[in-house]
Amino acid sequence: MTYLLNALALLLQLVFDAAVVLFVLRLAAEASRADFHNPLSQFVYRSTNPVLAPVRRVLPNWRRINLAAVLVAWLLMLLKRLVLFALSGFLPALPGLLLVALADLLDFVLLFYLVLVFGWSLLSMLAVDRYHPALRLTGSIVEPLLRPLRGRLTLGMVDFSPTVAIIALLLARILVAQPLLDAGMRLATGG
Repeated sequence: MTYLLNALALLLQLVFDAAVVLFVLRLAAEASRADFHNPLSQFVYRSTNPVLAPVRRVLPNWRRINLAAVLVAWLLMLLKRLVLFALSGFLPALPGLLLVALADLLDFVLLFYLVLVFGWSLLSMLAVDRYHPALRLTGSIVEPLLRPLRGRLTLGMVDFSPTVAIIALLLARILVAQPLLDAGMRLATGG
């Protein structure tokens, strides 16, 4: 691709990823039963509800998982990949495109949690306002991930559960999401 196409691809990825962040944040906040009265939770709810409300009528929740948010996030990843393939002048095979979008979404969710756990653990070590809306929302989202590890990985006064969670998320990206993405790319390109 030329430099201009690379710049356009970067901007498109940023736009699509920003939209996907909202839907993944909604999904994670609902799954972890985050405080709805938090201003950030209300912003996420208000910004995603016009899209999710019609889809939710068709797709019910499944075990506290908002299937409508999953579907919309996956469709955004699918559209992003389709646009990126079109920019490169290539029309991918449909099964490969579907698998690539699924792998992209899985990798995105793993990276999303990785960033949240890292940010939350970093902020918890600093003297910040514990009642700040961002810290409260982040804490409620990462808590279900860290709860099984709490107390088991404490050495002195240091809790290593965020470190173990980060390593597990990195391994999941390498061992699950990347092979899935590679298989999807092979199907999409026919190679």
